[in-house]
Amino acid sequence: MSNNVEVDPGGAFLTLNTGGALHRFHAIWLRDNALDPDTRSPGNGQRLIAIGDIPSDTSISAAQIADGNVSITFSPDGKTVAFPVAWLLENTYDHVGTASMLLPDCASSWDATLPVPSFDFQAAAENSQVRRNWLATIRRFGFARMTGGRAEPGALFDVVGLFGFVRETNYGRHFEVRTEVNPTNLAFTSLGLQAHTDNPYRDPVPTLQLLYCLENSATGGDSIVVDGFAAALRLRDEDPKGFALLSGYPARFEYRGSDGVILRSRRPMIELSPDGQLQSIRFNNRSAAPVTDVPFDKMDAYYCAYRRFAAIIDDPALGLSFKLAPGESFIVDNTRVMHARKGYSGMGSRWLQGCYADKDGLLSTLAALEEQTLNAAE
Repeated sequence: MSNNVEVDPGGAFLTLNTGGALHRFHAIWLRDNALDPDTRSPGNGQRLIAIGDIPSDTSISAAQIADGNVSITFSPDGKTVAFPVAWLLENTYDHVGTASMLLPDCASSWDATLPVPSFDFQAAAENSQVRRNWLATIRRFGFARMTGGRAEPGALFDVVGLFGFVRETNYGRHFEVRTEVNPTNLAFTSLGLQAHTDNPYRDPVPTLQLLYCLENSATGGDSIVVDGFAAALRLRDEDPKGFALLSGYPARFEYRGSDGVILRSRRPMIELSPDGQLQSIRFNNRSAAPVTDVPFDKMDAYYCAYRRFAAIIDDPALGLSFKLAPGESFIVDNTRVMHARKGYSGMGSRWLQGCYADKDGLLSTLAALEEQTLNAAE
């Protein structure tokens, strides 16, 4: 069945028919997203016009399809623009409304049965396909382990350098995770830690965290990761009202760990986009401040939901456990995946270095690698 286009009698929109599937596009949307060099810079694709530059009475006066492109003429300015059919299908918005909550694109939820996804550092550094698969795995599951690195201080920067840049905080470019006599943070002790996201008191939070092992001869100290999205989905299924409370009211977080540093944030534990898509999880009992934004008559129910969410997060069926060896590391999407640590003994040693990075750098590198792969296949 061939493709064809039909213009609404008033010119307000056109309908693209691709093998019986119908896709409608408004005139104003098409004009705003025109791909011609007067509308978008050929060098970087950035838009060269503002919405106010488009006539408010823009309509479609003619449209035809040929050679895989839809040619559209707009009124009243008479401008003609060509859109590849493939581009229109990639950006179609004429579809049935989504469910009340969805996972983000390319994300998959998981539990303790997931095999730990692991990649070799040297292979990722030398082979773009391995690097692409590593980054795509982090995008999909929110974490991945890396093996085969140097067991030397500062080697964590080699890993970050494969996709982006370190985000420096009051902890510095990196921080040490090992027992300290007078720690500024409970992470720097031998105590076990509940699954948590890091730095919920920041706005925005560091979106990626990397932990890199230099020594690990102590008994215990296994790393644990928990998919916060899977925990949120389970809470929604078991207690929809509780889910609505945790996503509908902000929690508060605070850090006062050193002189001159007071960090605060006010965000929900479960954050949704306006259309109900999961955006982020903020969960950290150690950094929780008093909740003051929940109405009096809902506070009891809020705490019941909080308790249930914590119990789900602590459920061993969700926690994936592994022990890092020297030269191994793992990255977590700190807006989604919580990490924990089993307690460890005073015998032997456990020394990790950690740092933060930004997810947009990872996703940018991944998009460029995917585009390279696509172009190579054409």
